[in-house]
Amino acid sequence: MAVHRVAVLVLDGVTPLDLGIPTQIFNARPETPYEMTVCALDSKVATNAGFTLVADGGLKQVRAADTVIVPGFAPVLRPPQAALDVLAEVRDQGRRVVSICTGAFALAAAGVLDGMHATTHWQHIEDLERDFPAVAVDRDVLYVDEGDVLTSAGVCCGIDLCLHLVRRDLGAAVANQIARGLVAAPHREGGQAQYVPAPVAVAGDASLASTRGWALQRLDESLTLRVLAKHAGISQRTFMRRFTEETGTTPLQWLLNARLSRARELLETTDHSVDRVARDCGLGTAANLRLHFRRALDTTPTAYRRTFWCSSQMRGPELSP
Repeated sequence: MAVHRVAVLVLDGVTPLDLGIPTQIFNARPETPYEMTVCALDSKVATNAGFTLVADGGLKQVRAADTVIVPGFAPVLRPPQAALDVLAEVRDQGRRVVSICTGAFALAAAGVLDGMHATTHWQHIEDLERDFPAVAVDRDVLYVDEGDVLTSAGVCCGIDLCLHLVRRDLGAAVANQIARGLVAAPHREGGQAQYVPAPVAVAGDASLASTRGWALQRLDESLTLRVLAKHAGISQRTFMRRFTEETGTTPLQWLLNARLSRARELLETTDHSVDRVARDCGLGTAANLRLHFRRALDTTPTAYRRTFWCSSQMRGPELSP
């Protein structure tokens, strides 16, 4: 596969978790074409967590990148002009520009977000709206995809955005494989409003993550609310409440999205019939699969396969600028 260069542009006050997300997801793997470099204006950069890091790359690597990612930073001050200039430059050249969390303020200050929809951490939404009126700020989303300009909401939403980029570039199978390695959801529903403020857990409550993981291994089975609640060892009413608090969506909607994700992966990576794909992902019949594909993706399983099956075998060259 042709190399796709990713530059993570680190600004003073960078949030370590924001930085760790793209460096983990776009780190070199045999199944991906990504070549990732951490870049900065100076070789040493102070984080907002009390330590300093050393960057391997500088503005030269940023200018040569196919994708530039700006992690969040604090305090949210106007970045140096050199950083703004290079962001505007790479965007003018048609390169992909991405922000995580408050990194959106750097993109906005560089003029990259003018006339576009964007988002940032919920605590800074009003600041972004006030300081950059040319930006249409979306409050209740995990991330915004405007083609070659993408922004994510607070911190961990960077995982959702970066996996979305991998899914766009390389298909659902590779994105799901990386997500499994991170022990992260390949795709989350809901917006960041579910975390404003975060519900307070009752002492002794346990996360339902294990039940969700169990369900993902059994998507082809009948997974009713009763079955899921039984696995979690709690009542259906309590299960519904906790599940919605943790994921921002209902169990049945979460299952539908997981099944559609599995169907996309099977359509991309196998030559199974549409009937078999429908059975294997738990949607039962080809007619039901077509119905949900049309509603969710505005296409048919057959058309989706035509677009993505062959290209999933030869991803990479299309990533080159």
